[in-house]
This record gives sequence, C-alpha cells and structure tokens, in this order.
Amino acid sequence: MLLEFSINNFKSFKNKTTFSMEKGVGDELENNYFSTSAGEVLKVASMFGPNASGKSNFMRAFTAAIMMVRNSNINQPGTKNVYYDPFAFENKTDKKDDLIEFEFIILIDSVKYIYSFAYDETKIVSEKLVAYYSQKPTTVFARENVNEYKFITEDQKQLTEILKKNTDNKLFLSTATNWNYSKTKPVFDWFMEGIDTYSSFEHLPNTPSDSLISYKRDDKDLKEFALKVLKEADFQITDYSIKVHEVQVDAARIGGPAGVLVPIQQLEVQMKHEIENENGEIQEYSLNLLKESNGTQNIFHLIPKLKRAFDCSRVLVVDEIEKSLHPSIIEYIIKLFNDKEINKYNSQLIFSTHNLLLLNSNKLRRDQYWFADKDYKTGISEIYSLDEFKIRKDDRRLKNYLNGRYGAIPYIDLGD
Repeated sequence: MLLEFSINNFKSFKNKTTFSMEKGVGDELENNYFSTSAGEVLKVASMFGPNASGKSNFMRAFTAAIMMVRNSNINQPGTKNVYYDPFAFENKTDKKDDLIEFEFIILIDSVKYIYSFAYDETKIVSEKLVAYYSQKPTTVFARENVNEYKFITEDQKQLTEILKKNTDNKLFLSTATNWNYSKTKPVFDWFMEGIDTYSSFEHLPNTPSDSLISYKRDDKDLKEFALKVLKEADFQITDYSIKVHEVQVDAARIGGPAGVLVPIQQLEVQMKHEIENENGEIQEYSLNLLKESNGTQNIFHLIPKLKRAFDCSRVLVVDEIEKSLHPSIIEYIIKLFNDKEINKYNSQLIFSTHNLLLLNSNKLRRDQYWFADKDYKTGISEIYSLDEFKIRKDDRRLKNYLNGRYGAIPYIDLGD
C-alpha cells in the first residue's frame, strides 16, 4: 500500500513535493485507516484546487512513473523518454532531471520499500531500491551518474551479470526482474498489478475497453457486485446483458494500413429497467448503455475497477472522479472503501475533484483532504494537506475554503 509519493521537476512541480497516505493526528473515523508494520495508513485521499493548479499534473506523475516501470524492458537503445516533462518556465541550462520516489508497503509480506529514480530525455540518471526486511534499511541497489552501481553484497555477482543486460534508458528494477532476480520482483509486480491510474470515466469507447471485457467474461461475482452498486447508488437499473458482435472496420482505426478491412469485436450492453405503466403494471424495458446518461455509463465503467480493488490489495488513482456523477455517489464510493466488510484487503483510493460538497463530508478525516495550488507569478505548483492547518474537527471546511482560508482557490473578479 502507498505510504508516500514524491516528485521533483515534473510539469508544474519545480520543487520536491510529497504526498502522504500516512495517518495524521486523531482517532476519529477509525474505519478510514488501517494498521501496518510501517504505521497507520489511510484508505482514501482527495485533492482539491482551482483549474490549472496542478491537480492533474500530480496525478499524471503517478501515470508516468508506473508506465516507465511497466514499459522499461521494451525500450530500445537511444529511445527518448516520452514521460520526460520538466518544469517549463526555466532556462534550458538550469533544467534538472525529473525525480520520482515511491514509499510503499507490500502487505502480503509486510516489507516496506523505497524506490526512486531520476531521468532526463534519453537516460535514467539515478535509481535506488531500499527494502526494510527488518527495522534496518537494506540498499538492494543504487545507481548514480547513469552507469555507476552499488549492489547488495550477497547478490553482487548475480546483479553484475544482469547489469550487462541493461541500457542507459532502462530502469534496472525492470531489467533485474526480467532476469529473475527475486528481490526486485515484489516491487516490479506492485507497479504491474498493485497500482493503476485513470483519467475520469467520462466516456465508454465503442470498441471493448478493459471494463467491458471484464463484463464479457460472465463473472457472476462481478455481476452481483455491479447490480448491488447500481441499486444502492439509485440508478434504477435491475439487470444488464452483454452481447458480442463481430464487425468489419478499416484497419486504420486500430493502427493498421488504411483501406484494409479487419474483424473486431464490439460489445452491446443492454441495461434493464422496470417501469410502471398507466395501469400500474410493472414492465421490463431494455436500453442500450450508449443511450443511458453519462453518469450511468461512467459508473458502469468504474464498477469493474472497484471490484478488482476489493478482490486484492490495490491503489486506484483517479483524476476528476466526479465526471457526470452526483456528489452523493462519490460519497458512496468513499463509503465502500471505508467498509471493512467490502474493502477486506485495505485497497486505497486517491482522487482529484472539483466537488466542493465533499469538504463538508462526515466520511473523511482532515488528513484525507489535500489541496493543489499554484503561484501564478512563478508558475510553480505545490500540494499540502488540510491537516497542516490548526482547525477543529467540527470546523466548517467548505465555508473556510470558499473564504480562502486554505488557499487553492481561484481569485476571480465577479464585479459588484
């Protein structure tokens, strides 16, 4: 589970910025956190702030790091790093390497890891993996100046051989795991399976998405969970059905040569509604998912992600989670993560939002509120927690925020 995430020199974040999921002071809402060997950890965190304050940039840093780890092994020598996106408002001669650092704990073996790397457009400049197999930290490997390495003594021979397989633009974490080094595998697997990012759920593609493919598998547990969510979130849907159609499309639509027809599968989703007619009789009607409201489409797309998180220990990072969803539904999703019976594996949800009503929610602690703000004179973003402010538990958070007490609010002259 995620403990901390830090970035430096990424998009609008010029200076090192750290986000924490570690519990702050106070024992209120005890279902909102859980105990680990590394301390007490929050299940949910929210981030607020005006447009262009850096919320999405911070969420994109998660994506950049995850995708760099996942795709490192396919990098060809000399390939440029598409995720190199340093602070723009600075002279080129002053530009620094991008730095990303994760601190997390893998619950299955209760080992805490700190993994960090710095990179520029063409190479990994530094990289380090520290493991807490006991209270004393163990440096598994450390990399400086692109190709200067130090290895854990007991595995030095094995890692020196693996190093021959690595290149300047590959993460050694990924290379070592690819060559069956056991101490990097849990960390690599966490990036592959333990954390995911999403940029809202505002549309469903006509071709099968991973969510629709999940429904296609005819998973009875997923269907039971989906119908439970749709009912409890008051979407007035009693059932759904999935049909698969094979259609011919131009190969250019899927990255192939234009003018060539190729078969693809399209999924047709029918949502079932029970409607009372003028005689008081209940009749069942079907409506194509694409004709449902944006909110219905979004929640249907999100449900398999939630189910997967509740089936194993997982971190979900969602930018602008509220797209087309009522504030009460966001509170309902938060409630699911805080429910010990549903979220048995202590999965975490981190999201950004413009839904200010959540500031008055009684389902979140002070340390579960974060703000993104930007100094518009310098163009530099920062984030900070509500827990940094001296406020009472019963303070009117929404009123204080709108009055500018916490910052991270747009200043717009609306006239008289």
